[in-house]
Amino acid sequence: MNNVYIIAEAGVNHNGDFDLAIKMIDTAKQAGADAVKFQTFKTENLVSKNAQKADYQKQTTDSSESQFEMIKKLELDVDTHKKLMSYCNKLGITFLSTPFDHDSIDMLVGLGLEIFKIPSGEITNLPYLRHIGSLKKQIILSTGMADIGEIEDALDVLIKAGTNKGNITILHANTEYPTPMQDVNLQAMQTIGNTFKLEYGYSDHTLGIEIPIAAAAMGASVIEKHFTLDKTMEGPDHKASLEPDELIAMVKAIRNIELALGNGIKKPSPSEYKNIPIARKSIIAKQNIKVGEIFTEQNITTKRPGTGISPMLWDEVIGKKAVSDFIADDIIVL
Repeated sequence: MNNVYIIAEAGVNHNGDFDLAIKMIDTAKQAGADAVKFQTFKTENLVSKNAQKADYQKQTTDSSESQFEMIKKLELDVDTHKKLMSYCNKLGITFLSTPFDHDSIDMLVGLGLEIFKIPSGEITNLPYLRHIGSLKKQIILSTGMADIGEIEDALDVLIKAGTNKGNITILHANTEYPTPMQDVNLQAMQTIGNTFKLEYGYSDHTLGIEIPIAAAAMGASVIEKHFTLDKTMEGPDHKASLEPDELIAMVKAIRNIELALGNGIKKPSPSEYKNIPIARKSIIAKQNIKVGEIFTEQNITTKRPGTGISPMLWDEVIGKKAVSDFIADDIIVL
């Protein structure tokens, strides 16, 4: 199994278009992601009609429409969910979706989801957390905007509601789209993991791919990253998302990091064993030596190749008698 579970976050970048959503699943699969994740919500349950957009949403969507109007266009019904799930199953990529309200939680339960992603905005929503926790499923908890105390409170709710603590993975996150580099605070990801003794990961909203790659190198077990088919499309999240070639590059880099991290045991690697006799040295005759002559600092030295007596045995060789004649550059044999 891969050490890093990579979630390609389609989110609402399908723009409410089923065909576009299908193409996004294709892209996530081709990139090598483990899962593709959408968002499930009933707009009437999620946003009041007077709710304002976030600043980044105002910049990437029609400024005259409300948050309610913007989100309503991006809502997927239950039949669409079923079709997308079926297509994911056909391709062999996991379908995930983040529920944003109680009806949506129930919908995803009915569809058989086994992993529930809690978005950052719901980390202080006790009834929501209690509902998710009661399902006793695998949970991925995003922690954007939260401090350690709020994370602890959310975990307490989830666990008391019935979820096994070991089934929870916590993601460090920042909810600004795009996240300024100085606000990433990637070391907080490890702080979260060490504090709660849980698997940890990172949900990334920076531009580019270097930060999720760094997170993988720092021990993230889950990486989540938004992607789109075209950053120039209209919609709230396209601009801060990866395009297909970038998603492919990110996944490839993380998979390379997985391989490079290894098992932590320091010993020669399979590929470098052949270099030992080439790069290391042996004890060598510095000049011609007659049989019976004593080995001294003056008549022996160390040179490549490393096929003879190791220089680490130098002190044991000094003072011994030559068992045969040696000429300069011969490997010493005792």
